[in-house]
Amino acid sequence: MSWTNPVELIGEHVVLKPLNLAQEKALSEAVCDGELWTLWYTKVPTPEQMYTEIERRLTLQKVGSMLPFYIEDRKTGQVLGMTTFMNIEQIHRRVEIGSTWYRQSVQRTHVNTECKRLLLTYAFEVLNCIAVEFRTSSFNVRSQAAIVRLGAKLDGVLRSHQIVEDDILRDTHVYSIVRSEWPAIQHNLSWLMSKPR
Repeated sequence: MSWTNPVELIGEHVVLKPLNLAQEKALSEAVCDGELWTLWYTKVPTPEQMYTEIERRLTLQKVGSMLPFYIEDRKTGQVLGMTTFMNIEQIHRRVEIGSTWYRQSVQRTHVNTECKRLLLTYAFEVLNCIAVEFRTSSFNVRSQAAIVRLGAKLDGVLRSHQIVEDDILRDTHVYSIVRSEWPAIQHNLSWLMSKPR
């Protein structure tokens, strides 16, 4: 089984569907909710860049290193954002969950928690992963808090890891969840989903 075979993951509130070019218009509209591309410390496509970004992700899927999704509200069908399994290492049974963004109006709701629960369940229970990784900028403190809230642990910081623009460098915080931690984290994610937001 190839880990990049398209799959649909269905939750109570959201559905993660295989990314396709037909979603360009809806994703371009979603990214305008909060003008997410203005966040300097992370890469979110502008509406004008959306087609190229979808093509980039689909190309990485073809070469076996990414499984991209668009996120849809299960009740309304509204597109909420994008996420991926990336840096896929099938031989070592490891993936990274990343290149994620959500329209601003659904941030700090159950959307992120449910998306991560769906992805982690698939990673540990279908793909039989040994570990799942998350990475974020040292300046993206909201993302760091969200990752820690999931139950991931900080593995370390990659200093001067990426060039953001010109001579501005990004330190990357690397987190992971290992297989032995999954039962407790799964229980915690279900508990978080049961709380009102």
